[in-house]
Amino acid sequence: MGTKGREVPRVVCCAIPITSAARKVLVITSRKRQDLWVLPKGGWESTDGVLEAAASREALEEAGVRGKITRFVTTIKSPSTIYHFYELEVSSLDKEWLECKERTREWVDYAEAYRRIAWKPELAQGLSLSSIAPKR
Repeated sequence: MGTKGREVPRVVCCAIPITSAARKVLVITSRKRQDLWVLPKGGWESTDGVLEAAASREALEEAGVRGKITRFVTTIKSPSTIYHFYELEVSSLDKEWLECKERTREWVDYAEAYRRIAWKPELAQGLSLSSIAPKR
């Protein structure tokens, strides 16, 4: 059963926090495995309303990121999860945030961000379709 016991796949919204002027991506450590890096992401909740709101909420909770969703990037389906990716142009970072004691955040260039999140194919694929990815 590919849905991990659920009747339908989980809907996950993912923010790709960027600063387009500096062409940087903000990556964060995984809460479960501190040696692994991820993008802010989490399950859509009915109180979010639209998917973009969930991506913004997750970015704030997990990375202390404030900004504006500027672009839908892609939807990626796996057997257990449907990932929706959105670019978030960062306007500010909170000094303290909900998960600041559980995660580290770091600005890196595209190549380094891709290298760090490559262990999670869906995240790497989403990032590769972002506006700061090298043109193919």
